[in-house]
Amino acid sequence: MKNLTERKTVQNKWVKLICGASNEDIASIEDLCAIYAAAGVDYIDIAADPSVARAARNGINWSRKFFGNRPGLMISISDGKDIHFRKAKFDPNKCPADCSRPCEKICPTSAIDINGVNESRCYGCGRCLTGCPLNLITEYEYGIPNKFLKDILVEIKPDAVEIHTEIDRQDSFKEICKIIKDSDVELQKISVSCGLTQSNAQPIDLAKVFWKRYEILEEHRAKLIWQLDGRPMSGDLASTTAKAAINLLEKMSGLLPPGLIQVAGGTNENTYKLIKDQNIPDGIAFGSVARKLVKPFIDDAYKLNKKIYEIPEKMTLAVNKAKSLIKPWKIN
Repeated sequence: MKNLTERKTVQNKWVKLICGASNEDIASIEDLCAIYAAAGVDYIDIAADPSVARAARNGINWSRKFFGNRPGLMISISDGKDIHFRKAKFDPNKCPADCSRPCEKICPTSAIDINGVNESRCYGCGRCLTGCPLNLITEYEYGIPNKFLKDILVEIKPDAVEIHTEIDRQDSFKEICKIIKDSDVELQKISVSCGLTQSNAQPIDLAKVFWKRYEILEEHRAKLIWQLDGRPMSGDLASTTAKAAINLLEKMSGLLPPGLIQVAGGTNENTYKLIKDQNIPDGIAFGSVARKLVKPFIDDAYKLNKKIYEIPEKMTLAVNKAKSLIKPWKIN
């Protein structure tokens, strides 16, 4: 299989970094955004939180100053309960003294310690939920009530919004879209993210969801993106998760309404190897794999009480790591 950069049909594809819709770890968000903005991503997707947005823009502004790169800022919201908008919790007093603490070892953001879950670092991946031998860890919903959404949009003024939806949530989606329109925030793009999460759902069911969302969004002036969520909150690490994302892309070929097509959910460094020429998407989103790739550099900087871009040698290493992930999707 040829590398995407060797294909005659490929053009410069757009790459999005997913910081995590529930991730409020301000220090790591700023570093993460600085690294991937410098590496050349086109959009950075964050939690709809003004503090997170400020941290993200700090990182983006640093990249713009030194590299000339300024990716768009996208915020993620949901029209209902969604696994992307959750956090873990447990009572550490109930943990037995002799527990080997597999939850701590499996957490990709080091959000778990003897005091429980650090809410700001948890982005709801769910690995710890099945990792606890005593089933002490539960999850809770972490979302924005609709009554606050308009004010948040006005305060953050994002370049784009991503709406996570499900097959049976058209009315709540319509309500979210009205709030977005009433905010008068000028958006470059509106992304709609959905996948075949329901056990009996078929590609045609998902296509109907996107077409109904298209009808609702036609009055918005933003360019539309259809994000195919292959395997939500998968960890994005194994080759099998990459296959899930590409399988969904192939199943939905020719079924989607006008707009850009983006793959997500299970995407990693193996994804480009599996895509067939006739099904190359307009863009790709990287989540866990992107964060894990540069986490050691961010952690080292944190131990020194510094931003990663204050340590040039570590920043260079981190940016090169980030570039290795997105290079197949970009023409140099």
